[in-house]
Amino acid sequence: MRVEEMMSKNLFCCTPTDGIQQAAKLMKDNDVGAIPVVNDCNERKLLGIITDRDICVNAVAMGKSIGTTSVSEVMTNKPATCGPGESIETCEATMERNQVRRIPVIDTNGVCIGMVSQADIALHDTAEHTYKTVAAVSRHHAQPQGQVAAAGA
Repeated sequence: MRVEEMMSKNLFCCTPTDGIQQAAKLMKDNDVGAIPVVNDCNERKLLGIITDRDICVNAVAMGKSIGTTSVSEVMTNKPATCGPGESIETCEATMERNQVRRIPVIDTNGVCIGMVSQADIALHDTAEHTYKTVAAVSRHHAQPQGQVAAAGA
């Protein structure tokens, strides 16, 4: 199966100048945990991705103002991506290598045309591949000496 057969095509996007509160509301209203950050919501050239975790860790935990912080201040620039013609296995390998739960799908012009999440994989791939992907994405990074990883990190 190819990525284009399992990706979510109903995209919600934001731009780097949008506020994080606007991005969080978009996530809440559409029950998604990540939104592609694009140059323009009509053209949709991918610039990055913002996740609920980016907002929590890079804004709230750092004491940034929810009302004045822009998406560009907390988003992930140049996220891992996959193409619509790639196999599920290739997409899973990219997710595993980059330890990400969601990945934008871009066309040859860099336009975001979809998203693939662990849920999409679970719905379309074998239990064995799904387990392997979830386990690899969820493994903990080594912590610097003297630091302890928080539960659920």
